[in-house]
Amino acid sequence: MTASSNKPGQRPLYSRFIPREELHSFSAWSLGSLAEGEGGPVPPEPPAAPAPAPAPEPEPEPALSEAHQAALHEARQAGYKDGYRDGLVALENFKQSYAAQITAQVGQIAQAFQAQLELLEQQLAGALAAVACDIARQVVRTELQTRPALVEAVAQEALSTLLHSARHVQVRVHPEDHALLVERGQLDLESRNARLVADASVTRGGCIVESDIGTVDAAIETRWRQALAALGQSGDWSDAAPDAGDPA
Repeated sequence: MTASSNKPGQRPLYSRFIPREELHSFSAWSLGSLAEGEGGPVPPEPPAAPAPAPAPEPEPEPALSEAHQAALHEARQAGYKDGYRDGLVALENFKQSYAAQITAQVGQIAQAFQAQLELLEQQLAGALAAVACDIARQVVRTELQTRPALVEAVAQEALSTLLHSARHVQVRVHPEDHALLVERGQLDLESRNARLVADASVTRGGCIVESDIGTVDAAIETRWRQALAALGQSGDWSDAAPDAGDPA
């Protein structure tokens, strides 16, 4: 490049650059130079952290020998067999435990069902016995109405149960039965020195034989209670309302 025109006595001016021969000392300029000139020296930047060393590559595993591979395979097979056997044993134990539990539950249900069934049978038996007793009561009432002479057999049986040594024997019967027995005259009173007595407190169809050594209660109420007791029942002859025209 050419230098610009200069006046006499002045140093030549260079319009674009200074030759190297005329430079005695210099330094590179940076943006930090301005900041240093205003506020003081700028602290140097900290050195950058060294880059981490690359991780060492894993060393390749040494190849197993055939003997080691065979031993490893054999150990795996043995472990599989042991686990399979233990699983079968655990399964069998569970099946037995579950079967025992189900059996116990079914047994409890069966026992409860059996108890309920027995209770129902007892209730049915009691109901049937009660019905049978009611039917029997009606049959006896009908028989006493249609066959009043049956009291003769009852009185004769009651007399036969007394010992022959009995004295002061009295046969107490209902007044209507008394008239019937006197009319028929077939009751054996003379052999026992017995006396036939009318007693309105005695229900028709029964009798009470008294003596000096004991009493034979052949009243219809007493015989009825004995018949019910034989069936496992209890009740009185007067539990049911008498039929129309029943003298009892």
